Amino acid sequence: MNKNGKTSPIVLHENQRFLNRDLSWLSFASRVLKQVKEPELPLLERIKFASIIGMLHDEFLMKRVSNLKALIQQNKHKTAHDGVTPLQVLNACRGKIQRQINALANEVNENLLPELKKAGIPIMNYEELNTTQKKYLRDYFCESVHPIIIPLAVDAEHPFPFISNKSLNLAVQVCDSHDNCKRFVKIEVPTNRPRWIPLPQNRGYVPLEQVMIANLDQVFPSAEILEAYPFRVIRAVEGETSSVSEYPENLVDEPGSLIHQVTNELIARRFAGVVALQVEKTFPEELRVWLAEQLNLELEDIYTTESLLNLNDLSSINVENIQHLSYPPHKPQPHSRLKDLDSEDTEAIFQEIKKGDILLHHPYHCFDTSTLKFIQSAALDPHVLAIKISIYRTHKQSLIVEALAEAARRGKQVVVLVEVTARFDEAPNIAWSQYLKKEGVHVAYGVEKLKTHVKIALVVREEGGKICRYLHIGTGNYHRGTARVYEDLGLLTCNKKLCADVGDLFNQLTGALPNTQYRKLVVAPYNMRNHFIKLIRREAGHARAGRPSGIRAKMNQLEDPAIIEELYKASRAGVPISLNVRGLCCLRPGVPGLSENIKVFSVVGRFLEHCRIYEFVNGGSPEYFIGSADWMRRNLDRRVEAIAPILDNSIKKELNAILTVYEHDNSTVWDCMPDGSYIRRTPSNGKKISAQQIFIETVNQDPIPLLSQK
Repeated sequence: MNKNGKTSPIVLHENQRFLNRDLSWLSFASRVLKQVKEPELPLLERIKFASIIGMLHDEFLMKRVSNLKALIQQNKHKTAHDGVTPLQVLNACRGKIQRQINALANEVNENLLPELKKAGIPIMNYEELNTTQKKYLRDYFCESVHPIIIPLAVDAEHPFPFISNKSLNLAVQVCDSHDNCKRFVKIEVPTNRPRWIPLPQNRGYVPLEQVMIANLDQVFPSAEILEAYPFRVIRAVEGETSSVSEYPENLVDEPGSLIHQVTNELIARRFAGVVALQVEKTFPEELRVWLAEQLNLELEDIYTTESLLNLNDLSSINVENIQHLSYPPHKPQPHSRLKDLDSEDTEAIFQEIKKGDILLHHPYHCFDTSTLKFIQSAALDPHVLAIKISIYRTHKQSLIVEALAEAARRGKQVVVLVEVTARFDEAPNIAWSQYLKKEGVHVAYGVEKLKTHVKIALVVREEGGKICRYLHIGTGNYHRGTARVYEDLGLLTCNKKLCADVGDLFNQLTGALPNTQYRKLVVAPYNMRNHFIKLIRREAGHARAGRPSGIRAKMNQLEDPAIIEELYKASRAGVPISLNVRGLCCLRPGVPGLSENIKVFSVVGRFLEHCRIYEFVNGGSPEYFIGSADWMRRNLDRRVEAIAPILDNSIKKELNAILTVYEHDNSTVWDCMPDGSYIRRTPSNGKKISAQQIFIETVNQDPIPLLSQK
């Protein structure tokens, strides 16, 4: 405070204006970790969150740590705009990951495992078993595990073996009785056997690696087993070839070579460098140092746990008939305007869209009776001439893919834009795209050097001798599985200008010729960045003129420096800004003189928040947008993204209600502090408000009861 009682502006060095991307990413993992510790959550839900922590760490190590290591090798001195060297960030990340591993292990050992035991489904250590149970597991090992394992020795004649990414392995040291020679042997724990071996009479489960260790005498009958310990390695996400996100220049001269390039990348990725070694606390120091040397790792890249390794597998425990240990079943509801449609009438959904735009909110609205129904109806409807769709990720047994194949068999023009470089989904995307080609579907792979991330589907019908187009534009993938657990939005519309824009966008994507002229659609990397900057600056102008102003946005991640700077300027102009950012956020909120009018919060709940909504108050005439893009440099500059304006006033009201419900959440929201830490909201009057629970209870209700009470 100064002498006038006003808060003095905090002068931050240029590099302090941004929170570090990687540490912010790990802050999201910390928020998920708090869910593991939440005693009010059902036990199996806490276990799922523990499993998610393991997956988040794997992804971070593969993507971000490997990237930091590459920067260090290239002698890069700064990362992004925070002014911190890659080595400093890497060391900070190493420490944060290890602390999270320790906290997770403590929670698993002290609470989750005892509670599982109390519930009658214990995960037992092999040493706890009685003679009968050990005999049962020995028989199981001999019959079902021993025949498929492959011991790989290391000695003068055998080089150190290849170790697969994310695989669980045994480091075995044996002494040969013939030459009294000590040898290291690596055995991979087979992934085609259950990780948790069930005991007879539902007495619990035993980790497979412990069963293997206890029965190694069957594998080495003539040797003395000196010691055996589980370990795990994590490899970089990219191989030694150039990243497919940065295609080689000669690709233009090699038609169709993208698939070959991606296939080579997948092969190379299997042999990418190791970025982390994970061991249990009991793993001997001398052995872990030797193992790190073989893997070309620094000792700081060894992560230890006092719990079991690979807790990702916790969610695979097959537990039945214990519903009270999970959330009550959630059954997505058909949209109120789609629930009574005749299932045999292929025209019904198109006639309903003609009556007015429809906003879908998954997983509260049923994916199968809306988005899937839209594609399936188009495939079967005799008046449909063409279907055009972009697919980034989809289900392994995708009904949408089957519908597209059926449409092609019926003589319709079908084009599918496949993103074969979608991280970790490259192989399945290549496989089903080849299947579609055989069925007569036109398959394209997007724009050279740009990843295609748009979520759009366009249906062309002939109605009374005229061509009519219908559009679905969404924030999530055409994936039935994730539609049940990811929160996303979709818009069904036949607005002529939007449909024409999407038609032009498909022509660009399949014709490989850029188009920068769109009527309503906002498309990256062509006009999206400038459009968002223009909208933010317009709000600042309204604020300075004393007109109503404000920005509310919901996204997955916020990192783009230019957008953040514009938000800072708008804040200083007096624009109230509320940002619902699920994951990493590099903007520093609530700093006097810089961002005092900006609030950042994150929602962590039953479903993964995934949709993108942008609201600009615009002097009292609010504008809304939904689509596929976050405010990230990669989304604005290196991907094809689409953001659609909402033109229907009733849907504007729905989006306003959705954003407002999130702002009133007082139990699953975490508020970001100026230093980048997050504090969880707690009810001031004891009454909990959870946005996701409200959406479950009020789907298809208008207005949402919470808002009508305010």
